[in-house]
Amino acid sequence: MNAPERAPLCVLKLGGSLARAAELPNWLSSCADLGGRLVIVPGGGPYADAVRGVQALWEFSDAQAHAMALSAMELYAQQLCAMEPRLVTAASRDAIRQVLAEGGVPVWLPRVMVLADPGIPQDWSATSDSLAAWLAARLAARLLILVKRIEAGSGDFAALAAAGVVDAAFPSFAARLPAVRIVHAGAWPMLSTLIGDGARRH
Repeated sequence: MNAPERAPLCVLKLGGSLARAAELPNWLSSCADLGGRLVIVPGGGPYADAVRGVQALWEFSDAQAHAMALSAMELYAQQLCAMEPRLVTAASRDAIRQVLAEGGVPVWLPRVMVLADPGIPQDWSATSDSLAAWLAARLAARLLILVKRIEAGSGDFAALAAAGVVDAAFPSFAARLPAVRIVHAGAWPMLSTLIGDGARRH
């Protein structure tokens, strides 16, 4: 007899624009309550903005800025874990799966995994939105949720990329996933319902 199916896995990207937002602690608490079901991908936030600023000043390559921006995401990951002690950083698929198996919520440290994949553009066309979609595909997640400070207003990812709501590479990465939701920062009370909806859409 087969073992019972585990709860559907969701990847949730917390936009860096939430780094100073009043809603952020609510999101972190809601995520931590869903141990074993959820992986958090951090945005870059003010840390990535600093990378953009110094690149504009000193004009080093996009590939170098890309590597620095991955470190910026990891700084935001550390911030999230400092704010919510139930969250645990994880830098590999094995580490992510171990945290999930123990009923925890991993916060992804992307640098090692992303730099090991030459198929990911090493420029600003693939930011944390695309990396969240990439990770969701690697983990066979049933749902990707992007949390942003603005209303998305459309499921047309190409249009959203053109409007700057998601990055330029996101439509191609998102096409590999069974379900994607873009939600406003105020939607944290609906997180459990969103994950359930994603499972039914798979």
